[in-house]
Amino acid sequence: MTKKNARSSGILLHITSLPSKEGIGTLGKNAFSFCDWLKKSGQSLWQVLPLGPTGYGDSPYASFSTFAGNPLLIDIADLVRRGWAKKADTAVPDYIKPSGKIDYGAVVWWKLPVLYKCAAFFLTSAQDEDKKLFETFKKKNRYWLDDFALYTSIKKHYDAEASEKKVEGAASRWNEFWPRELARHDESALNEWTAGHREELEQIKVIQFFFFSQWNSLKKYAGENGIRIIGDIPIFVAADSADLWANKKFFQINQKTLALKAQAGVPPDYFSSTGQLWGNPLYDWKSLREDGYSWWVKRIEHMMKLTDIVRIDHFRGFEAYWKVGAGEKTAVNGKWMKGPGKELFDVIKKKCPRAEIIAEDLGLITKKVARLRDDCGFPGMKILQFAFNDQPWTEESAENLYLPENFETDNCVVYTGTHDNNTTVGALKENPPLYRQNIASYLGLDPSLSEEQICSALIECAMKSRARYCIIPLQDVLNVSSDGRMNVPSASGGNWAWKLDELPDLSAAKRLAALVKEYDRINSL
Repeated sequence: MTKKNARSSGILLHITSLPSKEGIGTLGKNAFSFCDWLKKSGQSLWQVLPLGPTGYGDSPYASFSTFAGNPLLIDIADLVRRGWAKKADTAVPDYIKPSGKIDYGAVVWWKLPVLYKCAAFFLTSAQDEDKKLFETFKKKNRYWLDDFALYTSIKKHYDAEASEKKVEGAASRWNEFWPRELARHDESALNEWTAGHREELEQIKVIQFFFFSQWNSLKKYAGENGIRIIGDIPIFVAADSADLWANKKFFQINQKTLALKAQAGVPPDYFSSTGQLWGNPLYDWKSLREDGYSWWVKRIEHMMKLTDIVRIDHFRGFEAYWKVGAGEKTAVNGKWMKGPGKELFDVIKKKCPRAEIIAEDLGLITKKVARLRDDCGFPGMKILQFAFNDQPWTEESAENLYLPENFETDNCVVYTGTHDNNTTVGALKENPPLYRQNIASYLGLDPSLSEEQICSALIECAMKSRARYCIIPLQDVLNVSSDGRMNVPSASGGNWAWKLDELPDLSAAKRLAALVKEYDRINSL
């Protein structure tokens, strides 16, 4: 296997972006074929985005559960091959397009009902051995699965009722729209709900069994081919989530009214002049500390079963987080509040000694945040696109911490860009000419070269840097322009939809393989 601390490189590509006849990338055949492509490319890392079920806006960073898997990623064809579904129930309709961007509305409309049919078939017709595996899965995951199934079932019912009554926004306001006993997670009310919805609750659990069975098969195959998977979790959970509903004592929520006391965000920054108002509930760190941070320990333990490395989004929030009033419409009027600091990670390291964590240390990074990252021994992130701007080059420009010669240590991860950036080709095309000239001059290139040539040179710059890990978005490897951008922060729609029409060819694999050989980042399996 690839050595844990060896110089490595890999690709950033979310599962949703894999080519698929099901309208969205899945954990099926093409995911395994992508592992083959990674190996041929000499890569030993595959970074994905959060894997949880997505809600409004389709963002993987706004999931109904930090523990559950996204049903849309389940490969229906694989369920048929395993004998867990009837082929007659799974025909893909004509309105599901295999090429082009993801139409989430169409995929959800078709796929979720099909998955419930598959689950019903499994419960009545699966082999005894498979049913035993399902029972084992339920027992091992009871600590989150029971609440997730209940939340999903109740939400499904009252979302439909709200839709019929045309109550705007009710789908995300369980604390207002659900009956008070259910919203409060009252045991007797939940027992009554369970008694009346046993079949549906069991189907929801089967769908999760489908996801984790397929994910575990993919992770096993990746490992056999020297590919380590980098997972991703947001620091915060969604307000519309089983996490908040079932664990209210760990969050800043009014325990009587169930209204959020405050919400998460970040102040004005590079991405937005009004900041980013995320709306996530904030943690009650005192309550978490008194409980020994057990909820966070379970979260990391769970992720380390699914992945080899975990990137924690918005790491700076552990040193201090931006607290915004519950009624604010932007993130401008907030204030910094002290986070748990190193104490949390000392507990995590004690309870999860094998956990390998990457700190997403972008944004307003103070000396205190950098010290926390370094004291924990976590690699931070270096984004090459952030090393340049559209201003004349000065002595101060040469001190930019994202330039490779200014990396303080090799304990970092270098990227050309992330899911929140434009693609590199897109950035070169859409920024003022001086941005392009600055990058070309730094790389020793003629600025008249094509955007694709400059992008390729920037990838090589990342590969030869001192950073231990080098991760390149697949869009940059393939020279995709702005139409391949995954996310525009603060934009309300159109994100997370880029999808490949076909897997990358061998010519792209050969180009990468040559770079990893030259700069000693080869998959050593």
